[in-house]
Amino acid sequence: MTSTTTNPTGPLGLEGPLGLDELRGAVADGRVDTVIVAFTDMQGRLVGKRVSARLFLEDVAEHGAECCNYLLAVDVEMNTVDGYAISSWERGYGDMRMVPDFTTLRMAPWLPGTAMVTADLEWLDGSPVEESPRRILQRQVARLAERGLVPYSGNELEFIVFEDDYRSAWRSGYRDLTPASDYNVDYALHASTRMEPLLRDIRLAMDGAGMYTEGVKGECNLGQQEIAFRYAPSVTTCDNHSIYKSGAKEIADAHGKSITFMAKFDQREGNSCHIHLSLRGTDGGAVFADDGDPDGMSPLFRGFLGGLVAHLRSLTLLLAPNVNSYKRYVDGSFAPTALAWGFDNRTCALRVVGHGSGLRVECRIPGGDVNPHLATAALIAAGLAGIDEGLEAGPAFVGNAYQSDAPRVPTTLRDAAALFEASDLARAAFGADVVAHYLNNARVEVAAFDAAVTDWERVRGFERL
Repeated sequence: MTSTTTNPTGPLGLEGPLGLDELRGAVADGRVDTVIVAFTDMQGRLVGKRVSARLFLEDVAEHGAECCNYLLAVDVEMNTVDGYAISSWERGYGDMRMVPDFTTLRMAPWLPGTAMVTADLEWLDGSPVEESPRRILQRQVARLAERGLVPYSGNELEFIVFEDDYRSAWRSGYRDLTPASDYNVDYALHASTRMEPLLRDIRLAMDGAGMYTEGVKGECNLGQQEIAFRYAPSVTTCDNHSIYKSGAKEIADAHGKSITFMAKFDQREGNSCHIHLSLRGTDGGAVFADDGDPDGMSPLFRGFLGGLVAHLRSLTLLLAPNVNSYKRYVDGSFAPTALAWGFDNRTCALRVVGHGSGLRVECRIPGGDVNPHLATAALIAAGLAGIDEGLEAGPAFVGNAYQSDAPRVPTTLRDAAALFEASDLARAAFGADVVAHYLNNARVEVAAFDAAVTDWERVRGFERL
């Protein structure tokens, strides 16, 4: 198949980050006619409005754009649900304002004549919407800034490619889909070449949107791939993650294919999202590294790592937000079950890799369904608690952590929600209102799942019970 993206690196030379003056010029000469104003919702999805480019420059750029506050109070099917303090029938489902962050203005090369900008959310009185995932992360980044620290992260996000288009997949109930490979294609070049027209379009389009695409590799499941991007300041990485995920689906749709980021599509390997995280000083210094330490690790890194080991169980809800998230955690599957850390040890939930300025921790708990802003905020909050509490991570685990007696990653959304509700750290780091908001989201998902009748039940019980 030939490429369906007309000019994936941007129309008429426009690509990457845009300034307002560049946008004005592109609108004046007809190269841009639409601006998407968007934010990441609770489920990690990109939502917002398409605005006339002329109106954006005349009004929205200065004043923002309104949207209904139920966008942070719905389930994955966009149903309004009870239990949210910020949005309800009793409150009238009023508005909040999307305020463009112009450092994120960019082209969306996979859409004709379209630029896009990420927005922060505020109430109509100008106060921030604290429950917004981007705001939650920004507050944790600000806590680091008070200490002269800056977080950098890189997310490795896996997905599965299917030959079926999205609407056909929907009509089939997502059954009997055809994956884009017939066997394990981990690092395989020949088998992945079949997907290369789609994968190349995604890579080039994301480069055109201002992301630094490193490359792509096959993964273990049928049709499974991973496109990796260069690390960046954590808010930028998480914003890019949401844009990439949305854009990749739209590009796949244009190819007549579909891709899924769900954590566990079938009983083979799930889709992971490994988050690599490090801290630097405001001068760019690598504060995790210490050449005088036998392992090259600074006391600050050891404290940060100790916080992750001690507190991530109670914050897993923010790393694994859906019922399906917990289906990944199977011994021997390369998804973690033991909350241990080790040097370059993929059986551990926390894998320490790199050296010197590249020294970092890779958290292997999140799946492809993760909300990147919430997960990264959880990692920072846990790490900061470790520094403040003077925690030690203990010695690195050596061997097979699946067979260890290390604490276990929660195995259900219900268990993770209970741990989150009992967490003093969650309330101290995020605030009681944020904790209540995301607990309600978890309870809604658990209740929906408990009420569902599944294919598994029908196959077992229709005739034989």
